[in-house]
Amino acid sequence: MKDLTQPGWIKLKGGLFLLLGSGAAALLMLEHPTWKVALLLVLTVWSFCRFYYFAFYVIEHYVDANYRFAGLGSFLRYLLRRRRKE
Repeated sequence: MKDLTQPGWIKLKGGLFLLLGSGAAALLMLEHPTWKVALLLVLTVWSFCRFYYFAFYVIEHYVDANYRFAGLGSFLRYLLRRRRKE
């Protein structure tokens, strides 16, 4: 599959991710409209964002300068390869 390089399509893709996430959160809140569910939803989204940042930026810049992020699949392969070497 070819890499997505056109700015317009990249922005559309980001907007669709935002729409999908917002829609899923809205449906979840409509199903269970409690403060507990809202707090857990916010905590879940925040935690996954921080994990993505960790996989994308922290590993490459602070742990292993040879690592190049190409998606969460590549990060999983990176972790599995490092575990076998240790």
